[in-house]
Amino acid sequence: MEPQDTITIAPSVLITIARHAAMQVEGVSRTGSIPVNMMRMLRGQPRGWGVVLKLDDGKVAIDIYLVVKPGAPMRETSSEVQQAIKRAIQELVGMEVTAVNTHIEDVDFLFSDHA
Repeated sequence: MEPQDTITIAPSVLITIARHAAMQVEGVSRTGSIPVNMMRMLRGQPRGWGVVLKLDDGKVAIDIYLVVKPGAPMRETSSEVQQAIKRAIQELVGMEVTAVNTHIEDVDFLFSDHA
């Protein structure tokens, strides 16, 4: 690349990558809703599909809100989500991930392996 060339990645791309990485983790049913009180505090920050980004000088911090499957070990599931998101963003985009905070919002008792 020439010195004046730039690459711009839209925040929605990072949200999609984070959400997709989380959904690949066994035990995750879906992404949850960002709580209303958090929405007020996060004005101006990129967010969507249960993911909130904080972008700072080419680095990203992520909060993800999850609904897990019944019986999923929550601590292990959260840890796997954190690792999966960090790895996906670093490998696909090349950005440094400073934090991945997982928030388990609910257990999806409507989920069934027998359906």
